[in-house]
Amino acid sequence: MECFSLCLFMVWFLFCGLFGSINFRFMLKKLLNHKVRIILAVLLVLLLVLIRAYEDSLFYDPFLNYFKNDYYNLPLPKIDNVLLFIGLFFRYFLNSIISLAIIFVLFKDIEAVKFASILYLMFFVILVIAFFFVLSFFNETNKMTLFYIRRFLIQPIFLLLFLPAFYYQRQNK
Repeated sequence: MECFSLCLFMVWFLFCGLFGSINFRFMLKKLLNHKVRIILAVLLVLLLVLIRAYEDSLFYDPFLNYFKNDYYNLPLPKIDNVLLFIGLFFRYFLNSIISLAIIFVLFKDIEAVKFASILYLMFFVILVIAFFFVLSFFNETNKMTLFYIRRFLIQPIFLLLFLPAFYYQRQNK
């Protein structure tokens, strides 16, 4: 029992040390004041989940099933470069629009949305060029590189980077 109370004290001390003393009543009150924004953000995240859930029927991407299997031992699938580009563009566009909407809903800062949209555009150009370059010139040898570049194109990973960055910027203004 003494060991349990000591562990509990250590966890509490670590929690307070990392996060300071937290006023949970204040946090709850603040959350209730922004319930519409929270509901909108949750709905937008659900849209991202729906895109992921219906990716097989919405987008042309022969790599979806390829990377789910033992792809180290399999040759790259046959692809149509134009259809693949259109599918990647459409998916990146949908994820980007929804991600920008999430940034706007959470921060109400049009400048942050403009900045993020420029970053999304730049990242898309760089990643698509890198993706098709690796696919064309290093096809069988760099499967993991292809996998990770594709992942940045089809998943809303940049949102996970932008949210803490904009939050940190907002806190330091």
